Amino acid sequence: MAWDNILLTKEGNIATITINRPKVLNALNYDTMTELGAAISEVEQDNDIRVLIITGAGEKAFIAGADISYMQSLSVLEARKFAKFGQSVLSKIENLSKPVIAAINGFALGGGCELSMACDMRIASSNAKFGQPEVALGLIAGFGGTQRLTRLVNPGIAKEMLLTGDIYDAAFALKIGLVNHVVAPEELMPFCLKKAELMASRGPVAMSLTKEAINEGLEMDMEKALLHEADLFGVIFATDDKNEGISAFLAKAKPNFKGQ
Repeated sequence: MAWDNILLTKEGNIATITINRPKVLNALNYDTMTELGAAISEVEQDNDIRVLIITGAGEKAFIAGADISYMQSLSVLEARKFAKFGQSVLSKIENLSKPVIAAINGFALGGGCELSMACDMRIASSNAKFGQPEVALGLIAGFGGTQRLTRLVNPGIAKEMLLTGDIYDAAFALKIGLVNHVVAPEELMPFCLKKAELMASRGPVAMSLTKEAINEGLEMDMEKALLHEADLFGVIFATDDKNEGISAFLAKAKPNFKGQ
């Protein structure tokens, strides 16, 4: 399917979604979010895809934020609807049954930072910049930033970022645990592809259930989370992948996972 604001490509078991609005630093408007949600659904339904990378077109920005010109004339009800819609799209990314890597190649501000936090891991170029600058515009984060940031990093650091609206470099993002790795700009996509290829070689069902255990467990107390993990551990024993993985290990062979 062809879209106006994003690109979806696939190579082997790895898909890449590129936010393709470089002239406005890949800012997120309603149409872009709609297309992104549709692309995520397509990735979910494609059984050949095992890992997704999300990045931004051009060298300046991953996503510079929500489209301010689009938001300028929104009414109270329209703004709330836009926030809830954005949250729903980011939740689709977070709950995708396949691992998602954010390849952050420049500005990841506002909605861009929020989108990256919905991904399972964040790999940043050394020239990446992060921030939630909404308060500088008299706004607040509306795509989950007040919630995901406080869960990813120290709540005090999250409050500093959200209340000052300051912009931070990749080294700071790595220090506080907002990103997993920082690499040279020219190494960003090769590094992400290497990580994606490693995960694509793992058991697809096992990765999906691992994501479920983590995401749902974070919202439970420890006792319930451990019980949920045990339930999912039991479920995996009904899969062909489990049999393939164990048999290959015992035979000292490479497993051929089918995702079943």
